[in-house]
Amino acid sequence: MINSWNLASGAKLVVEEIPYVKSAAIGIYIRLGSRYETMKLSGASHFIEHMLFKGTADRTAKDIADSFESMGGQLNAATSKENTVLYARVLDENLYSAMDILFDMLFHSALTPQDFSTEKGVIIEEINMYEDTPDDLVHDIFAQNIWKHSPMGPPILGTLETITNSERDELFAFYKSFYVPSNIVISVAGNVDATKVRDAVEAHLEKAQPGSVSIDLEVPELAVPFVKLVPKETEQVQICLGVPGITYHDDRRYALNIMNSILGGGVSSRLFQSIREEMGLAYSIYSYPNNYSDTGSYVIYAGTGPSRIGQFFEVLQGQLAGLVENGISEEELTRTRQQIKSSLYLGMESVMNRMTRLGKSLLMYDKIIPLDDVIDKILSIEKNMIDSLATEILQPAKISLSAIGSPEALKTVDEEFKRYW
Repeated sequence: MINSWNLASGAKLVVEEIPYVKSAAIGIYIRLGSRYETMKLSGASHFIEHMLFKGTADRTAKDIADSFESMGGQLNAATSKENTVLYARVLDENLYSAMDILFDMLFHSALTPQDFSTEKGVIIEEINMYEDTPDDLVHDIFAQNIWKHSPMGPPILGTLETITNSERDELFAFYKSFYVPSNIVISVAGNVDATKVRDAVEAHLEKAQPGSVSIDLEVPELAVPFVKLVPKETEQVQICLGVPGITYHDDRRYALNIMNSILGGGVSSRLFQSIREEMGLAYSIYSYPNNYSDTGSYVIYAGTGPSRIGQFFEVLQGQLAGLVENGISEEELTRTRQQIKSSLYLGMESVMNRMTRLGKSLLMYDKIIPLDDVIDKILSIEKNMIDSLATEILQPAKISLSAIGSPEALKTVDEEFKRYW
């Protein structure tokens, strides 16, 4: 059974009772991500996520870690462009103990000057590590350029400059302005009593400082098609090709998910089978949609050797052109709809997946979308809907490129890209 409430504090709560399991998962979603930051505060949301684990007035960082270790539970957090989530999975008998700690972390983190200074160094090393991982970095470079003039563009981690120059008091004020009950969604799933969970959550929220968050986010302007080449001495060339996409409010997102699975979303996809399995032109190749509240992108990634760049682009262009000109087959559609249906149902065997689905549904759509409704939408997608979407999105004139590699390899990338697009 699923219950949801708009609480007096302004927070939203959803609880799914699953009496046949022995565990529970809780996620607290904050409407705060990197797109809410000014250029000076770039990386602040992620920095705050780190600081949540550093201690409160009543608990040290070690106390928090020891408490979850002693429960045998899992505690983590994540920051994206549009939200931050603090989440845990524990035995059902430990849910309320975990909840005590989570809400203490959420609303009462101390962000002491000493911890701030220490964690600043940790994040700088995280950025350095990321800079040394070109197969991750190339995606950020693509995002920075497709949303070049928007807060959507900068990396979630921030930059070496913004983190180095960040100040504790400014970060603390930013934290306090967004981490208020009216700006959060709480999701719980597992062997729980929904009414007792609601009462416990409300008791915690009563102790929190009230406040409201009112920010009018500007719809990001998508950049004109670009080519961004970043020289770095690497053995492989890391490549992202992409186009503007759609928002997560667009009903065509179901068709896009099917199209993505067929084109590059798995090991049976066209790109994986043709470029890796048949031609051996890349070890890793895949595609993915980024759907946000008011913008989106669609990206294809590959890592290939300098000597194979020309052949790689030839095969890739052929695959994209073939999808646009000929569409998908009925067999591909039937198979992929079944794959997605199976994945969604199998995912429901995890309390963490159930909690995440409910929390994101309430956060993104302000309502709970039943799983069966999602599956009905997937099964209702027809071939012509995907063919039309592919034709609209994958227009050659819309395609942009980011790449990382040696100067010699990038010269070839530039030439071959312009040859086909």
